[in-house]
Amino acid sequence: MSVRFEAAIAAIDAANAADPVRLVVDGVERPKELVHADRVERWVRTLDPDADEIQILAARAHHLRRWVVPRTDYPEGRAGYLRWRTEQKKRQANEVGDILLASGYDADEIVRVGSIVTKRHLATDPVVQTHEDALCLAFLELQFDQLADHLGDDHMVDVVRKTLTKMSPAGIAAARTIPMSERGAAILRAASGT
Repeated sequence: MSVRFEAAIAAIDAANAADPVRLVVDGVERPKELVHADRVERWVRTLDPDADEIQILAARAHHLRRWVVPRTDYPEGRAGYLRWRTEQKKRQANEVGDILLASGYDADEIVRVGSIVTKRHLATDPVVQTHEDALCLAFLELQFDQLADHLGDDHMVDVVRKTLTKMSPAGIAAARTIPMSERGAAILRAASGT
């Protein structure tokens, strides 16, 4: 690993360590966005063993300081959610760009990380698709049951169906390897039609 890569990862992780929301995973309580960054990085490396440092930087920064702009600041419903998510991605790309610039990355590298974080060219860029798959897999691992409790099974089937349509065949195959509760597995089966 290069010095600049280590510096950028340390700065991204330090920013995410300030997350006031905590998750307990494997008996250890940690800031939520650090847990998410770990999972997304792990999935990127699993799906693409040749992932380069640009891909790993994007994985670690995908939800950079997400808590600073609460979802509740936007209107209820899908339109409000999509606006919040779009503005979050732009902010995150800008903030990670500042970190990368300070760490010694050039303009082209910064733009590339930003394009992965904002999911530009998702339909045509395999690196962005791998990133999207990793995000979806981290969601299924970390938020599935909690969201199902909140939304109910029928609505959750619809959410998972929409999630699966964003994923590649390799991502969907990986989703089937995630240990799930009986309820979660039933929702996944219903959403995938299997």
